[in-house]
Amino acid sequence: MSPLSMDIQHLSPTSLNEPEYGEPAAIRRPDRPCDACRRRKSRCVINYNAASCVLCDFHHQECTFVETPQARKRKRNSTGEDGELAKKLYWDPELSRQLSYSSSVRTDPVIDDYADLKGPSLLKKTLGLQNRRHSRYIGSTTEYEASLLDLYICDDKGEVSMGHGSLRKVTGSESFQMLPDDTTQGHQGEVSDLDSIEQIVAPHGRALINLYFRIVHPSFPILHKKVYLEKYSRTHREFSPPLLAAVYIIALNWWSYSSDLAQLPKPDVQELERLASRTMNDVTHRPKLSTVQAGLLLFQRPKDEYCWAEIAQLVAIGQDLGLHLDCSGWKIPRWERGLRKRLAWALFMQDTWASLVFGRPPHISFSNWAVKPVVDDDFPESSADEDEEDGSAEVEKGRTLFIQMIQLSKMTKEVVESLYSQQAETKIRSAGSQAINIVLENAKPIQLKLRSWYTALPECLQMDNMKPRKLSSTGYLHLAYFITEITLHRRIIRTLSSDTDSILRGICRSAAKVRLVNVIEFFNHLKPEHLQSFWYFASKVNFALIGTYNALLWVTSLSKEESDFYRRQLQEYRWALRVSNNGAGFLEIASRILDRSIGVLMKAASTKDADIQDMN
Repeated sequence: MSPLSMDIQHLSPTSLNEPEYGEPAAIRRPDRPCDACRRRKSRCVINYNAASCVLCDFHHQECTFVETPQARKRKRNSTGEDGELAKKLYWDPELSRQLSYSSSVRTDPVIDDYADLKGPSLLKKTLGLQNRRHSRYIGSTTEYEASLLDLYICDDKGEVSMGHGSLRKVTGSESFQMLPDDTTQGHQGEVSDLDSIEQIVAPHGRALINLYFRIVHPSFPILHKKVYLEKYSRTHREFSPPLLAAVYIIALNWWSYSSDLAQLPKPDVQELERLASRTMNDVTHRPKLSTVQAGLLLFQRPKDEYCWAEIAQLVAIGQDLGLHLDCSGWKIPRWERGLRKRLAWALFMQDTWASLVFGRPPHISFSNWAVKPVVDDDFPESSADEDEEDGSAEVEKGRTLFIQMIQLSKMTKEVVESLYSQQAETKIRSAGSQAINIVLENAKPIQLKLRSWYTALPECLQMDNMKPRKLSSTGYLHLAYFITEITLHRRIIRTLSSDTDSILRGICRSAAKVRLVNVIEFFNHLKPEHLQSFWYFASKVNFALIGTYNALLWVTSLSKEESDFYRRQLQEYRWALRVSNNGAGFLEIASRILDRSIGVLMKAASTKDADIQDMN
């Protein structure tokens, strides 16, 4: 049994003032009970730095010391309000947690400038993760003329004082404004928000962070582990509130994978999400790399929600931070250059896959994208950092997975822009009977690249390549590949018409059928090690898109035999989704999305079946 569960089981009102986790003992002010506790004849306990005693805080009343003491009377047994509180504390672990954990949240002061830290630190020369300041990229058409900026003489930090902020040059031609946080929306309440987030999970914060870096981070490396742990070792108050909350929210999905946490009640996830959402709105006014990190993580939650506008905002914040630029030669720490590249490509993937699953034009264009490809040196962790505990993910495998997902996403973006952009749609519609030739002409080179990429995947990313008692996220990469191919063939199937040559039509439909059979076979062979791992945000919709594609092939069937085949496939797939979602919440969401989306298609398919029967 953990120390926490023992504390809850043996909690009593007389133990509330005992110091926990190295905090000072409760303070009495002054050395007598408050007026309310004296009237109740209750023990008066004031936790460290608290404005009122525990009972007054519980009853939401003012804690005063103004009344004169009354003459002592013989003590009688009582079942007053303090007795009721004692009963509640004993039988209600959640209430006891709220009261007793108030002193377990650290109250360390926050560092103003990382450059002034004593001893070694990765953060001393950071650009995008400063504590009291944020940065904004100075674009080439703003009021700041690059040629004039060259005239400024920088100090030893590479900065020039300008108005209420400063200017920091990272290359001879690229600069950032460094602006104070304290004038931005919500900054005054940031420490209070951080304390509230930490108190919700206390004292399990470190255990949840360990879970996150064991299971999620290897396959989605958008944080810098050593930087995150360095900050947390000093105080949780150094973080951006939504990032601290997001790490906890994501890690809570694997609560049972920690031997220290599995038998304990989970913290309040809904309250964490409420705080994450509210504070995310605040930090967008002082953009940092942590703002993008928080947004990307919150998008990974297994939820059925529409977030296209929020993704547009996150892309804009990334541009404020210069994430669309080549930072290879910037005068910033090496670790931050690697982090910026990983974050930039994660933002690119988010935009690309959201564009596909929401049916919207992407915000990021290649014409304004100068980010270099990620390489092994951009990832600070190696196999030496791997956790050996059961249920962890493989670090080097995750790194390769992330790199390959970037490569695939570039091709996915090509499919979306070449076959589904407004320009492409107009060209196809105006081509008449030649439309299918235009589609095939655009699709063929992408199809060849996709096939070449898939056959060249490293051995470690094959679906059956797994270590004993390790989780594997390779499923989301393979699913993304199949969905990219399906999206390409959806365009082809839609374009076929009665005017299309029958042989060509047969070839196209046969190729489309192969893709459906392949992806369903992939789904049927998923193992618990895959299903319990981290899945990329688009996966829940991607699984639903398999059913949508199946339904499309059904309603466009050319014979009764073909129609029966696709109807059976769809029925079997919907059933498989339902029975496989136990413990895999994203599949439950996928099943719900599919059921919601194919209602009209199913009705249309039934009508089509009737027409085919009449023809035969």
